[in-house]
Amino acid sequence: MTENPYYTSEFHGDYDVISIGPLDLEEGGSIPECRLAVATFGALNEAKDNAILIPTWYSGTHQIWRDVYIGPDHALNPEKYFIVCIDQIGSGLSISPHNADGANSGIAMSKFPHVRIGDNVIAQERLLREHFGIERLALVTGGSMGAQQTYEWAVRFPDKVLRAAPIAGTAQNTPGDFLIAQIMREAIQSDPGWNGGEYTSHEQVVDGLTRQAHIWAVLGFSTEFWKQEIWRAMDFDSKDAFLAGFLEPYFTAMDPNALLTQSWAWQRGDVARHTGGDLAAALGRITAKTFVMPIDEDQLFPVRDCAPEQKLIKDSELRVVEDTLGHLGLFGVSPTYMPQIDRHLGDLLDIEV
Repeated sequence: MTENPYYTSEFHGDYDVISIGPLDLEEGGSIPECRLAVATFGALNEAKDNAILIPTWYSGTHQIWRDVYIGPDHALNPEKYFIVCIDQIGSGLSISPHNADGANSGIAMSKFPHVRIGDNVIAQERLLREHFGIERLALVTGGSMGAQQTYEWAVRFPDKVLRAAPIAGTAQNTPGDFLIAQIMREAIQSDPGWNGGEYTSHEQVVDGLTRQAHIWAVLGFSTEFWKQEIWRAMDFDSKDAFLAGFLEPYFTAMDPNALLTQSWAWQRGDVARHTGGDLAAALGRITAKTFVMPIDEDQLFPVRDCAPEQKLIKDSELRVVEDTLGHLGLFGVSPTYMPQIDRHLGDLLDIEV
């Protein structure tokens, strides 16, 4: 176990850590005590039919959703809904390689098992049902890896999901996206300080984490972001200053093994494994009213990958979000981003199902 001050309430605000007990994993092995970090907003009504689930994306936690997406002036309105944001396994707040102690000490650091998207969803369903008594969800929505988990929810538990809104993510990861994640993994693993996953501080892997930040600069933002020098609107006077002041500090604060846990799951996101590789059959299981919401300038999960999947989901809609930032538009920096998200999610929540 290593200490990392980034994964504290000082940076992420209030949250609870809830144990759901042992979790057997799809790839084999288990997590002896699966602890999930959970942030909730609003109140669960007596009928327990106003719950919204938000699973998190790669490197992200509930914090970005709390700060940008949730509020009385947004579609995700805590005055109307009980919003549950569950930080995925390996997020750094939930059970992760660097914080595995006690009953989990045997899976700390390099011994941490492989975790799939499906494992996260199984854990989330158990937590919602056993801890909150929630059997059905008014909406599941998430971005990027959160979108992968949204699809998994809708396919695995169709009777539990009334509405689904995967944002900037796919139901079946593409070979190209697999390679993008692999390059990010190699950026970390090629740092000698990573030491096969047995470093004693994330600071020993600062070079690898910095390289990953630079990969995100190339692929996370769109080419138009750089051509139009949109970083100037974020109060930076050069692209180098933006890298050094925004992206590098963001990633170098994180735990390398936590990022590796998440990226392994990201690479293998694929609901078709439920149906022998038949994606149409898997997406045909979805009964939720679904809005598929890609970002038009996204290089990781482009519209051309999301649109064909949407066509396989009955009674679904394609709602393209326009944002020059690309995939990292998910951070809600652009003033035109959240009005689109709120409009689409608001429309979806207004549909009687």
